[in-house]
Formats: sequence, C-alpha cells, structure tokens
Amino acid sequence: MSETTEDLRRCTQLASGPAGLAAIHRPGTAAALWDRRPLDRFQAWIDALPAGQLPRTRVILRPEAVCDALLDVARICGTPDCPERNMLIEDASALAAIFADVMDCAHLRLRLDVVRTDACRRFHVDAVTARLICTYRGTGTQYGLSTTGDDPDTVLTVPTGAPIVLRGTRWPENPPSGLLHRSPPIAGTNETRLLLVLDPVEDPERERGTAYIH
Repeated sequence: MSETTEDLRRCTQLASGPAGLAAIHRPGTAAALWDRRPLDRFQAWIDALPAGQLPRTRVILRPEAVCDALLDVARICGTPDCPERNMLIEDASALAAIFADVMDCAHLRLRLDVVRTDACRRFHVDAVTARLICTYRGTGTQYGLSTTGDDPDTVLTVPTGAPIVLRGTRWPENPPSGLLHRSPPIAGTNETRLLLVLDPVEDPERERGTAYIH
C-alpha cells in the first residue's frame, strides 16, 4: 500500500454502524464512512426505476419533518408507491436524524439530486461545516488526498448506499486535511445517479430563497 493510500485511510474513519459517523469530530479526521451495502431487492428496484420517477427536491427542514416531506416529494415525482419506496424514504429520514445529531443542529438542507451529467466533476472541498452524501443509485462519490490543489494521485470511490460525512471549508480545525472529493464523471455512459445530500443549517431564515423551507 502506498504512503498516499495509507494517509487517505488514516484520515477517513470507517464505521460499521451509524454511531461511527460521529468520528468526524476526532482530531485529524477528514471523513467518516459508514461502510454498508443496500439490500439486493432495493437496489434492483431503484436501478430499474425510470429517471423521471426518481424523487428530487431541495428543502430546508427539521429532521423530524423529513419523512412527511419526502412522501410528498415522491407523490409529486411519480415515484411508485411500494415497499422499496418506503425503504428509501425511511433510510433518508434516518440519515437526516443521525446527521443532525452528529452536527447538533436543528435544521438541515436536504437535496435529492438526479444526476446524468458530469456535475461537480472537479475535486473540491464544500463551503460548509460538514456534509453527508449517500448515493442510492449509480457510482458513489470519489475522494482522495491532495495538498497542492491538483487532482489526487490515489482516488477511492464510496460504495453505492454507503453514507459518508465530509468536513468542509468551514470546519474549525486547521490546517485542512487535503481531502478532496468529486462526483464521478459519467457523461456519455447513460448512467443515472440518485444522491442524498445533507448540510447543517444554523439560520433557516437566512437561507430563504436558496431552498423551500418546510
């Protein structure tokens, strides 16, 4: 294993359960990854769903409101009413509650994005305190270490269905770890990704206009 790969694994805490995501607060930790795999029947369902029926939204809300909000989103987007849809909504709601607890915040910005292009293909650090990303369909987020601003030499890919919490530029610890991430380049592959993105929100009224406040 190269030194770069060892450094990358050292600053990325692997968790076997949701409680392990709180490792993002450990000194020197740049990311916390819950290494889990989706149920086969859920993955088969969401992979086969027409892109136009995948739920998509951008909303600011309390964690306890996520389930009802996503039920509304699913109805509006035409996501079929079935046990697998409920699994998706319940999982996203659970991740919202977990992340809000980890970040000790009362409101979250929640995005469900359907991606079919090379969105955010450049390696970067988000302008947030921390962000949770979970890719439910398609290739997961890619990440690596670079202290020069260039693309990382070693790139790892988050497994589909595995939530990762990444520190952003507003995290108080310095110096920055050098951990960068990006959306995988998928242009021309006919791949469709569905990802959940959660950010902590300190003042929802100040964010009015950037997302619907539920």
